[in-house]
Amino acid sequence: MGDIRISRLAKLLVHYSLRLKKGETVMIQSKIICAPLVREVYKEALLVGAHPMIFNSLEDDREILLKYGNDEQLSYIAPYAVDLIKNVDAYLTIWGEDNTKSLSNVDPARMKLRSQAMTEYNKIYMDRMGSGALRWCGTQYPTNGSAMDAEMSLSEYEDFVYEAGHMDSDDPAAHWAKIHEEQERLVKILNTKSDFEIIAKDTHLKLSTKGRTWENCDGRVNFPDGEIFTSPVEDSVNGYIRYTYPAIYGGREVQDITLTFKDGKVVDAKAAKGDDYLLQMLDIDEGAKFVGEFAIGTNYDIKKFTKNILFDEKIGGTIHIAVGAGMPECGSKNASSLHWDMICDMKDGGEIYADGELIYKDGKLLI
Repeated sequence: MGDIRISRLAKLLVHYSLRLKKGETVMIQSKIICAPLVREVYKEALLVGAHPMIFNSLEDDREILLKYGNDEQLSYIAPYAVDLIKNVDAYLTIWGEDNTKSLSNVDPARMKLRSQAMTEYNKIYMDRMGSGALRWCGTQYPTNGSAMDAEMSLSEYEDFVYEAGHMDSDDPAAHWAKIHEEQERLVKILNTKSDFEIIAKDTHLKLSTKGRTWENCDGRVNFPDGEIFTSPVEDSVNGYIRYTYPAIYGGREVQDITLTFKDGKVVDAKAAKGDDYLLQMLDIDEGAKFVGEFAIGTNYDIKKFTKNILFDEKIGGTIHIAVGAGMPECGSKNASSLHWDMICDMKDGGEIYADGELIYKDGKLLI
């Protein structure tokens, strides 16, 4: 007998997150190792009358391309992929791999070239998501690779993943409906504010959200979820921030990052480990040096850093300020092929002020 939590997750993804309807098209993208969840999602999508399409990739296809592809091949994006992202109604990404470190020794310049090639694709994807024309959700299937990153056994990691989404409940959607209500209250308050100041150890940032909106992340776009976010005015970010957790992007880990901003742009960047990779990614394009997202983690059921951004950025008591592409749904004008979430722990003395009022202290919202 299979794990009932997998079928519960599939039902939640199809009905709650993606809200699939009869006749709609949905693209399911994953690696082969995620087949048990892909199979359940595919079945559930068929039962509602949708048209699911499965795109499974090899465990190491990206590594092979980056190591052996020439510049022309690294820059090539298949026309059918662009057509799909332009026209599909819904898109589910299921993450999971046996080896999360497979790109550790790839030349950062080659990763940069591949990221630049994805610019048009990513812009279409972000614009359609922002307008509501495309419903996307990303989730995690538990694998040994991710379990090792989290320093857990596979069974422990399975429990971690499914408990974070309340898959042990008979009605997980009801839990996320309650999260929606509470976070909707918070974003309504934050949408009345415009000037924010973030203070923590080795961190002092000021930014403006005037004319921008906050979004409620309640399991529709990421699953599991638990954050509220906005996109700051592009030239408003000033100050410095030290990211207390390792920042992981493209399978590469960078530790102890400090970024300094002036008039919205990164003017100094350093890291204790992975400094060269950090600088390469910030140089992908002009938009990579600007802030695309300011977010507050609200999922206090996620208590452990696991080197998986899907969970780590949601940790209650943290914030993340991402460099690169902004969120069109928030009013952002910043375009980039990069979107790199970097996390700062706020539980020990962290403060956030909104229009001069203390609204967050020691990892908790006060509003």
